Order: sequence, then C-alpha cells, then structure tokens
Amino acid sequence: MKKIFIAASLFGLALAFCILPAGCGVSYEYPFQNPSLSVEQRASDIVSRLTLEEKVAQMLNKTPAIERLGIPPYDWWNECLHGVGRTKYKVTVYPQAIGMAAGWDTAAMRQMAAYTAEEGRAVYNASRAKADYSIYHGLTYWTPNINIFRDPRWGRGQETYGEDPFLTATLGKNFVTGLQGDDETYLKAAACAKHYAVHSGPESSRHTFDVAVSSYDLWDTYLPAFHTLVKEARVAGVMCAYNALDGQPCCGSNKLMLDILRNEWGFTGYVTSDCGAIDNFYRTHKTHPDAPHAAADAVAHGTDVDCGNEAYRGLLKAVQEGIISESQLDVSLQRLFAIRVRLGMFDPPAKAPFSHIDTASLEKAEHKAHSLKMARQSLVLLKNDGLLPLEKSKVKTIAVLGANANTPDVQLGNYNGFPTRIITPLDGIREKLPDAEVIYEQAGDLVLDSADIPAIANKVKSADVIVFAGGLSPRIEGEELRVNLPGFFGGDRTSVLLPQVQTRLLKALKATGKPVVLVLMNGGAVATPWESANLNAIVEAWYGGEAVGTALADVLFGDYNPSGHLPVTFYAADKDLPDFEDYSMANRTYKYFKGKALYPFGYGLSYTDFAYEWAQTPDGEYAQDASIQCAVNVKNIGSKDGDAVAQVYIKYPQTGRMLPLKELCAFERKSLSPGSAYRLEVSIPVARLAKWDEPSAQLLTPSGEYTIYAGNHSEDEAAVGTFTILPRN
Repeated sequence: MKKIFIAASLFGLALAFCILPAGCGVSYEYPFQNPSLSVEQRASDIVSRLTLEEKVAQMLNKTPAIERLGIPPYDWWNECLHGVGRTKYKVTVYPQAIGMAAGWDTAAMRQMAAYTAEEGRAVYNASRAKADYSIYHGLTYWTPNINIFRDPRWGRGQETYGEDPFLTATLGKNFVTGLQGDDETYLKAAACAKHYAVHSGPESSRHTFDVAVSSYDLWDTYLPAFHTLVKEARVAGVMCAYNALDGQPCCGSNKLMLDILRNEWGFTGYVTSDCGAIDNFYRTHKTHPDAPHAAADAVAHGTDVDCGNEAYRGLLKAVQEGIISESQLDVSLQRLFAIRVRLGMFDPPAKAPFSHIDTASLEKAEHKAHSLKMARQSLVLLKNDGLLPLEKSKVKTIAVLGANANTPDVQLGNYNGFPTRIITPLDGIREKLPDAEVIYEQAGDLVLDSADIPAIANKVKSADVIVFAGGLSPRIEGEELRVNLPGFFGGDRTSVLLPQVQTRLLKALKATGKPVVLVLMNGGAVATPWESANLNAIVEAWYGGEAVGTALADVLFGDYNPSGHLPVTFYAADKDLPDFEDYSMANRTYKYFKGKALYPFGYGLSYTDFAYEWAQTPDGEYAQDASIQCAVNVKNIGSKDGDAVAQVYIKYPQTGRMLPLKELCAFERKSLSPGSAYRLEVSIPVARLAKWDEPSAQLLTPSGEYTIYAGNHSEDEAAVGTFTILPRN
C-alpha cells in the first residue's frame, strides 16, 4: 500500500511539471501554471510560494506583480452594471438596471449579461496584450447590485432591480449565470453580489449608519436575493457594505459574514469590501482602534479583498504582533487565487478559454440590437387617454422640449460605459418624422427656475403635439453626490415629487390646448399627481441606455407596443413614506404599504388588452412539504400584437403578526398576437412562503387561508383563488 501511495504521488508531481516520459508537450515552471491540475491545487501552489509581504499586497484591490513567479499585476475593481463600465474602449450600453428590471424579461437579462461578458473579455484581452493592468480592465465585475429599493428617495436605487426580493433574486440570478457562463471549471467573467447587506441609504450617512432591523425584515426583505445568488447562481463574489448592522460593520459582522454567509450558506467564493469600508472601522464607525486591528477583524470575518488599499496594509503589522495568524491570510488568498485560476489568468493563451475574443466583439450588431430591445421593453406607459400611439401622417409639427430631450449622458445612468453613439429622444423623433417640423427647446433646468415659460408656450403653440422629456438626472441622484438642491441632498432625494419647476412649465404647456406627452427619465419612482390627472400621456423611460431615443419614438408612434411594468411602487406624495432612516418594512413597498399608490408595483399599460383566467385552480389544502400547483390562461383580447407580463401574487393570512399583504410569487413575459393565448404554469413550494417566526427563532410557513391571484399588476385581481396551508405536524 505504501509503495502504491508513493507511486501515485510521484505520478502527480510528474503530471504537475509535465515531465512524464510520454509527456504532455508542454513544460511548466510551476504547478499553478498547469491547467490539468485542479483549481484548488493551483491556487494552493501559488499561496505556498508567497512571502508575508507578498500575501498582504495580494489582498488589496490593486495588486502588484509577483515577477519572480511570472504573475502580472491585477486590479480586482471593475464594473458592468448595464454593460461594461468605465473602460476607455467604446462598448454597448444597455438601460440602467432599474430600466432592465422594468422589462421583467429573464432571458433578455441573461443574454445581456452574456454579451457584456463577451465585451469584457475583449477589453481584458486587448488590455493585457498592451500590458495595461489598470483599473476597470479586469474580469472581476462588482455587479449586480441586489439591494432592495425600499425607499424611492435613495439615489442609488437606480442600480437595483427594484423593491421586490423575488423579482430581484430572479433577475439577479439570470444576470449572474449569463455573465459567468456555463463552463464547469472556467468563468467567462466573475460576478459579485452587492452590497451585503441591509444597505439602501441614506447616502450622506452610509459610513457611520448603524442599521437595526428585525429578524423578520432581515430574512423577508434584505437577504433573499443574496441567498438565491449564493446558493443557486453560484456567484463568484460578494461585496460587504459600508454600514454597520447591530453595532458591527457589515464587513466584520458575526451574523452576516460568519453565521449566515460562510457557515449557513456555505459560500466559498471571495468577499471584497466596499471601497474604504475597512478604513471606516476605525475612522467613522469607531469600532476598532487602528488599521491593523480593523484589517485583522475583517479577514477573520471572511473579507478577502480590501478595496481602498489602506487598511489592509496594516495586516503586516497585525501578523507580526500576533493579532492574526499568517495562516488566516492564507484562507483568503486561497479563495482569491482560485477565482483568478477559474478566470484562466495563469493558463497558456492556447489553452485559456475565451482568449480568442478580440475587440471585434465590442458593439457588435447583435449587442446593439439587444440594447434597443431592452430599451423598448423598459418603457412603461403610465397614462394614455387615447392620444398614443400618434399617427405619423397626421403629425406635421411636433415640439420636443425638456432638459432630458437632448442630453445624451443622462441616458447612461451611472456605473456606465460609453458607446460610439447615443440616440436621444430628439434624435429618435427626428429620425421617425423626417418630413415633419420639429421644434426643439431645452426649456430650462430640471430643478432650478431658468426658463421663460410664457415664451416657450408661445413658441410651441403651433405644434400638433408636445413631447416634454423631463424627470431627473444622474447628476442629482446617485452615489454620495455633492448636491444640495431643492428636493435633493447628497445623491438622495428629500422629496419624491417631480421638481416643481417642471410642473409649472407643464401647466403652461397644457394651457396651450395642445396634447402633451410627459416622458420621465429617472432612477426611481417620481410622484406626478398633477401630471397624472391632467396630461394626455406619461411614459416612464428611466435612464434607458444608448438607444432609448429610438425606443421612445417607436412607442410614441406605435411601431412598438409598450410592455414595461414597474419594478417599484410609484407613490402619490411624500406623506406616504416612513422616515428615510427607518429600515423597518412596515408600510413600505407594495408588500406592506397600506395606502393608495399612484401607480402600483407591476403596473404598465399596453396598446392592447389581456385577460386572465384560471386554467387549473389550486387545491384546497397543502401540507408544509407540498408545492402549490396551478395554471393561468393569458389571452390577448385586443387588436394589436403585444407582450403580456403575467404576474401571480399571494396574500398571506393576517393574524396580527407582521406578514405581507401581498407577495409576487411568479411571473412570465410572453408575446401574443390578437386572439392568441398561452398557459402559465405555476409551481410554488410551500417552503418558499416561510417567514421568520420569532418565538421559535427560525423560518416557518404560517398556516391558515391564503389568497392567490393573477393579473396585469399587483392590484389587478383578474383571477382569484384560495387555499389553506395546514399546520406543521
């Protein structure tokens, strides 16, 4: 037996160095360069060869080269929120994340991510060929942002997939699988779920904010999407957040990092800090005395990369003084180098997957077509009194007004790349109506009084129709911005109302007697009580990416039937919202809001109509280990082709404890011609309805009578059924 073991060991060593008599045709100086070894073996070999100083340097986001091993520099920080971000190369830019979510299209999301990974590989390969290892040219993308958009005032909500955990988890899972690819060993690109966890503003206090949430809210709202991406999508990375939870910074949280992420969920990928988050331990949270103690605690909690390049420099001192052991650093380094091995970074070019992708893949025709498709899908028709679609032949003169009518950078949102061409609403309308007179006027600022309203109204009174493109801008809502304007502070909003300077102008345009279409560009819900009551049509266009001008013109003139649906609730007024800093979900989002929404979650109009009826009703009773099986017939009963976004919701029994008023449990987008129908099959494991039970301190499914319904949005109970979940044995 001993001889067999020794022989096997010698065979493995020979294989590592390719020195077997038969040979493999290639010799490798180090085992980590050998693609035939396992990912774990290759990563371990690298870590075993590093000095302490080299180990510390490799735990920073901007890592230096290890020249003696032939390992080049690498910067872990890259972005691809809606297309490859911040690169010097021209790339395809899709609608901002919240806009893509409004499409409710899982296949389109997965395809977008796959195209983005292809373009990302092209940028990476081209950069490495030039020995360019600068930031934003790597393959570790710190995307997607799967925080819950719990309050519309949060400026970064535009980066999310909305307010619902199930929709967020479903879209996020498809993004991750599309980006990372389907190879069992290699990653096409590495996704990263952020910001873990309980993170959604305010921006001005994120470095000091200590969030306190109930276990119920933690498990019902803030963790489900992360759980799905870790357990089902096998996301490569997780980013821990700036804020603290229950007195511990998130990157050093016992509950989040150890108990849940590493132990309960078994996450084996890498964790990066948000940028500067470890410095916050001792500078703003004041929970640690200095960098060595902060860095050691973060590593002990499983934070592998320090984005910021300051705090983790203290790890050298921390090891030397016995605050943390060198072997604890090795655990993180093993995870980090495993990711780089899985990305093919140490393989010979001839053997490295995806090394053939070059810059010809940037802005390919199919990528740009997909950006237009997603822009079309993202547009939500909020109001239409019959004005839309406009008839091209009858529009001889059209007025296109507003600060967002011809401002290309607004459409790109944030964390964006830069395309060769951006088509604005003005561009799209001009291209749609080459023979019409187009009157264009910027018509002042989005927020500040700067327009001569009487002069503008007089200028456009001869138009057949007026299109006003307003809303907000990434310049005034976004990540920790230095903004202090009426309704805005620090990147967040202090009011959800459309800025009043725009309402005043719209009132004057309405007074001309000409039909008015309001086009909103924004990252979150905007309250438009006057506009909704008085204007002819309202289209929500978000920050729609490079092609939103074409998409908008297609919708306005009927060449595309609008099909977007809201991934957030549009409230009527500020008074509907709890305090921004209150992280309790009571009276927040469609799941718990007890008031009347201006436009409910899931809402979106079409130029056709859809009907919903049960094809198979749910059974009367279900045991705790069963699955709810039912089916809905969805039919286009209108006169135009259109995409139905069928939505199925469950209402929980209201027993006095906190439970959702309603909850999205299934959805599907499907194209239907007039008169055609399809059957939506629904299967919901009863266990998926589990909620945190405080007395037993675990997730349990409440017993009792439930209502299930299907329709066009969260308040459309077109097909209604009931069932009972039996108590646990």
